[in-house]
Amino acid sequence: MNVVARARIVVNARTLRFPLTGVQRYTLELIRRFREVEQVEPSEKLDGIRGHLWEQFVLPAQLGNRFLFSPSNTGPLIVERQVVTVHDVVPLDHPEWLNPRFAAWYRFLVPRLVRRVRRVITISEFTRTRLLERTGVEPKKIVVIPNGVDVRFHPRSEEEVRKVRNTLGIPTAHYVLSLGSLEPRKNLHRLLQAWERVQEEIPGDVWLVVAGAKGKSLVFREVSFDRLPPRVYLTGHVPDEYLPALYSGALAFAYVSVYEGFGLPPLEAMASGTPPLTGNRTALPEVVGDAGLMVDPYDVEAIAWGLKRLVEDSALREELRNKGLERARQFSWDKTAELTWKVLQEAAQEG
Repeated sequence: MNVVARARIVVNARTLRFPLTGVQRYTLELIRRFREVEQVEPSEKLDGIRGHLWEQFVLPAQLGNRFLFSPSNTGPLIVERQVVTVHDVVPLDHPEWLNPRFAAWYRFLVPRLVRRVRRVITISEFTRTRLLERTGVEPKKIVVIPNGVDVRFHPRSEEEVRKVRNTLGIPTAHYVLSLGSLEPRKNLHRLLQAWERVQEEIPGDVWLVVAGAKGKSLVFREVSFDRLPPRVYLTGHVPDEYLPALYSGALAFAYVSVYEGFGLPPLEAMASGTPPLTGNRTALPEVVGDAGLMVDPYDVEAIAWGLKRLVEDSALREELRNKGLERARQFSWDKTAELTWKVLQEAAQEG
């Protein structure tokens, strides 16, 4: 999908200097689909306050009379001719999860920024509702445009799955996959507690594979385990090109996060033909719908029940697989880009 440019748009690409996460993926997917936009970013990676100073003072000076799109939760307060995307409001809802200085800055910035700019895009109804409640911004200013899912996420062949499994050293062909992050909201500690309780009740060749964990010492500190539960395998960092096959080969995908502004990984899992087990709060029900098993993410017993049911019930897995493949087709980056471009053009032409 290519969109013919009308207004002159500049993309605030400061965050592309950082490792790939959901926010960076969103920015890249949109930029690839926009024609005749200019990316503006620092000449080097600027951490912390240096990055924010560049964004607040250097970026506005480089804009001239062009319109700004800030796709990554933040933008220069002085610029009114701007659209900003807010992916979640964790700094406002749960500052205790974040670095205190980081949380304080965003608690100051976000309410003022969303009141200042011409439009705000959120990626879920949940984030829109929380933003309205937290900032008092005019409802008509906020537009919901869901994320998409990359076309490379689709069911893969047994041979491709086996190659990736062997490359990563995964010790079994039968596994539940989790993308491990040590953020408190990702809830890895409760997932491991649930696995500890359920692993003796399920077949002995089924393992929990946690992709992306940074090392056992960090995992132990986060989850207060002296040791990992039996049959848990940490892959460490997984190259992006391995993810589709890793999803596709799993019996199920466990993502029991307690807070999400959207939830790209469950969508990627569904597109790959793998049924997700997710938390039933925040934005995840909007993404998963009836194509996954949802549980209370604060209830370890409920998580254990969900794991056991998905591992043992092949008919349920097949039902959810079919629903997930169908639901994932509703989300595309082409559609996200088209709707976003329309918002940018409308906002740029005001005034």
